[in-house]
Amino acid sequence: MSADRHETTFEVNGIGRCFTGEPATRLSDVLRNALGLTGTKLGCDRAECGACTVLVDDVPRYGCSVLTHSVRTKRIQTIEGLAAADGTLHPVQQGVVEEQGFQCAFCMSGFIMATVGYLKKHPNPTREELAHGVSGNLCRCQDYDKILTALHRGAELSRGVTRG
Repeated sequence: MSADRHETTFEVNGIGRCFTGEPATRLSDVLRNALGLTGTKLGCDRAECGACTVLVDDVPRYGCSVLTHSVRTKRIQTIEGLAAADGTLHPVQQGVVEEQGFQCAFCMSGFIMATVGYLKKHPNPTREELAHGVSGNLCRCQDYDKILTALHRGAELSRGVTRG
């Protein structure tokens, strides 16, 4: 291995992975290009839009601003790793489906991952708290009311709230 290439091992969606490359390689690039996990979208490439949000040890992070060598031995979760092995959607994903929360859906995986991460520390948010919790994510279509309705429904489903 040359001096400018490093080996980094980490876990992605429960599977141990190894990446050999330049230390300055962005996590979003490794996920998309080396591992084929294209649910992590690249929007702005400047850590401003949130389309590339993934969970790093359960904390939402912009994949475009995380260097791969910094996630050595950490757990990464992407949108592809949310659904159960049998295909059952994560409650936040199910909330998005029930409420038809996105127009073009380019930003959807980032919003979902930000919500899942937020709910780990704040399992019973109000709509306003959830809006604040995902405020680092932007939508080009700008239908934030519909998005928040869907994400809040996902929070309800995460808590087992059913509608009568």
